[in-house]
Amino acid sequence: MEDDDRSEQISRIEARIEELAEAAERCRKIILASKIVIAGGAALLLGAVLGLLGSNALALLGAIAAVLGGIVSLGSNVGTLRQTMTALAAAERLRSDLIGSIDLRLVGDRR
Repeated sequence: MEDDDRSEQISRIEARIEELAEAAERCRKIILASKIVIAGGAALLLGAVLGLLGSNALALLGAIAAVLGGIVSLGSNVGTLRQTMTALAAAERLRSDLIGSIDLRLVGDRR
């Protein structure tokens, strides 16, 4: 009976681990997109400063907004990724402890 309760706890923890892994993957994708936006904004900013885009104030403003927005998004998602990875490690430790506390036996064992 107690092993059934632990099995249910392990199942819930495994579902949580999957959710955390998916959240971590989303953060990684957003971090990559943020880096691309920062690079693109920096390239546009450089082009505007060097006069390659003409004297378009809107392009300069858009480039600055892209760089700043990318930096904010990058920082936010790096922090979220760290928190998610910490929670993921804790859930994996808990699952491992629960599995270790179950009295496992071999299928062929006839006790």
